[in-house]
Amino acid sequence: MMEDKNYKKATFAGGCFWCMVKPFDEQPGIISITSGYTGGHTENPTYQEVCSETTGHREAVQIIYDPAVFPYVKLLDLFWTQIDPTDGGGQFFDRGESYKTAIYYHDQEQKEEALASRQKLEDSSRYDRPIVTDIFEAKPFYEAEKEHQDYYKKHPIRYNAYHKGSGRADFIRKYNHGG
Repeated sequence: MMEDKNYKKATFAGGCFWCMVKPFDEQPGIISITSGYTGGHTENPTYQEVCSETTGHREAVQIIYDPAVFPYVKLLDLFWTQIDPTDGGGQFFDRGESYKTAIYYHDQEQKEEALASRQKLEDSSRYDRPIVTDIFEAKPFYEAEKEHQDYYKKHPIRYNAYHKGSGRADFIRKYNHGG
């Protein structure tokens, strides 16, 4: 798919990967979104292994996109509106390393844009605590098990209950005027 056009990859860890698919899905220029694991030291980790906090991985999404239609800066802007970038211990009621936020850049341009966008958010004073989202060079990305792909479509009632119950929906509404 990447060979078809000038598509690029973007990788974001934003807490539970179920909640990171829907905001990007069906945006113009988004080709695909895959839930998975990245940043750790174990090859082909399972969901149970990642949740055990022994692999060093974070739940993440990898997005294939057309930068001519949906530029990386726009992806970054959308990413920031879906997370609490001031929470260094996870996201909402999901705690631990596997739920920490991060941007994984795939080239120097993405690195520079990610750093600039984080600084812009820090300078905005939108939050009363410092921005702690990490920015790392992309590492191997491992696709999550089939049941975790497109979770919001397969299990809409469970997904919506989780999104609201975790506190994410209220946070997004409060800080991003509806996200």
